[in-house]
Amino acid sequence: MGADSIQPLLQNYILLAAVVFIYVTLCFGLAVIKKRNDIADIAWGLGFLLVAATSYWLGGVKLDLALLVTILVAIWSLRLAGHIYLRHRGRGEDARYAIWRTEWGKWFYIRSYLQVFLLQGFLLLLVVSPVVVINTYRYFDTNSMAAASIAIGLIIWLVGFGFESIGDWQLSKFIKLPSSKGHLMRSGLWRYTRHPNYFGEVSQWWGLWIVALAVPFGWLAVVGPLTISILILKVSGVPMLEKLMSKNPDFQDYKKHTSMFVPMPFKK
Repeated sequence: MGADSIQPLLQNYILLAAVVFIYVTLCFGLAVIKKRNDIADIAWGLGFLLVAATSYWLGGVKLDLALLVTILVAIWSLRLAGHIYLRHRGRGEDARYAIWRTEWGKWFYIRSYLQVFLLQGFLLLLVVSPVVVINTYRYFDTNSMAAASIAIGLIIWLVGFGFESIGDWQLSKFIKLPSSKGHLMRSGLWRYTRHPNYFGEVSQWWGLWIVALAVPFGWLAVVGPLTISILILKVSGVPMLEKLMSKNPDFQDYKKHTSMFVPMPFKK
């Protein structure tokens, strides 16, 4: 099939869906054995690495744009999974999942499989679409517009990765300080946005989509950054954390002076 055919992309997605189905099912089995549904949090990041590596391998091992993008996803995936693992190590199951164990009662395992693991696998396939498109078509037109798209996308990805990784690192250091107990993180990147890590993650996927615009059908991959933006801004990211932060007496002042999402100058 030529570059004007969408069939290779559809074929790859069918295979990748099967791979993700097996992956999340195995993760669910491990969660049942360990009695820890928060395994899904670590599995989220590693799932992207699995899909990126598989879609790259399907197109053959080559030194090309697909390899670069796959390496970027691997770096992001391993950092995120490692960060979450260290955050969970030595602690009990995350409170969200512990609450569901009680609320879901006899339906806990079925709902966990469907609403946590399978749903996560489906969302993962949507978010990762820029990578799948790039790894499917591999090449791009050697014109200035394509080159600009790749360059701009990579710069945005790097900025996003910096915000997410540095933001997580700063917060981890802050939490470990005895003097931080009862206070909100308001220094470093957290002075300019209340959620630098979330801003960074969303930015990375928009960056990869801009890179994908250089290859055939790249515009279709906009579903990826749109999905992660909706999830983080409207569903499970910012809203949940803002609700938790609002219980702190410092939150209203923090909210008054610091941008919610997009980094902005500190408001005096």
